[in-house]
Amino acid sequence: MALVLVGKYMKKGESKMNDKIDFVIIWVDGNDKEWQKEKNKYNPDKKTDTREIRYRDWDNLKYWFRGVEKFAPWVNKIHFVTWGHLPKWLNTNNPKLNIVNHKDYMPKKYLPTFNSNSIELNLHRIKELSENFVYFNDDMFIIDKTKETDFFKNNIPCDCAILNANISHRENGVHPDVANMDIITSHFKKNEMLKKNFSKWFNLKYGKQLIRTICLMPWNELTGIWNSHIPNAFKKSTFFELWDKEYEVLDETSSHKFRDPLDVNQWLIEDWQLATGNFIPRKASFGASYALCDDEEYNQKVYDKIKNQKLKMICVNDMVSKEKYEKVKNELIEAFDTILPEKSSFEK
Repeated sequence: MALVLVGKYMKKGESKMNDKIDFVIIWVDGNDKEWQKEKNKYNPDKKTDTREIRYRDWDNLKYWFRGVEKFAPWVNKIHFVTWGHLPKWLNTNNPKLNIVNHKDYMPKKYLPTFNSNSIELNLHRIKELSENFVYFNDDMFIIDKTKETDFFKNNIPCDCAILNANISHRENGVHPDVANMDIITSHFKKNEMLKKNFSKWFNLKYGKQLIRTICLMPWNELTGIWNSHIPNAFKKSTFFELWDKEYEVLDETSSHKFRDPLDVNQWLIEDWQLATGNFIPRKASFGASYALCDDEEYNQKVYDKIKNQKLKMICVNDMVSKEKYEKVKNELIEAFDTILPEKSSFEK
């Protein structure tokens, strides 16, 4: 099978310049007593995900803002989405900062919510959010210099289109990737999808990750789409399109107060952009995701990735035990402080 290097993707009459690009980040202070009190009013059943690692604070949010200011100064606006609490150190007067409460943009019938999937699937409702935006979880950081064209080129999102294998089934209480694929496969046929945008799916920019797609070619069905679990470049209009086509599914997820095994999530929006060909290939090595744990040797490799700035973006998941939490948290902060020691204008 021939591998094709992609050229420039520009539609007739399309501008070479990007429109403004906003960032969106959601954050929760799991130590907030009032938030805990409201959360405890609702008694989730055994299937919902209320683990402490979904909510505990790593005290490293200031490094997210420092990274944005130092490595992405071109950003138009930052929409900081919270339940209502704010970090004490945050400079709310920064002209680039827009504080967004859940009730400011989410329909009342979904509130209150403690489900990040619900919060994410409604982001398009944020007032004055730009059409082009990049979405961050609060464990995703920019750690080296970026350009607008790393995220959008000619107002088209930059991403990686790589096939993946999901082996579990939605009815078994599974990962949202499988639930997302239920939707994608109901609208798209694998072979037609690949043929239509062949040079975008078989692109050398993906490096060794391209092997995933090649190995899955014998299967006629779409088994899954790989995601790198780093910040996603989104078109706001894609959210509106999915809500129009799959209202019942998105409404069901949004109604769940806590994460539910049958939820879809924001990766569905990314999958839709990939399936429709509304993206431009980007190097798979642009960023990566890691899960800190109790293994000191493994964690050190993650800290070194940050200190040596081997990536543009990094996601640092939490899989640390309660016993090791404080130690690992301090080590991670030390790593970030190595490259981002100076306060940003987002700090008081």
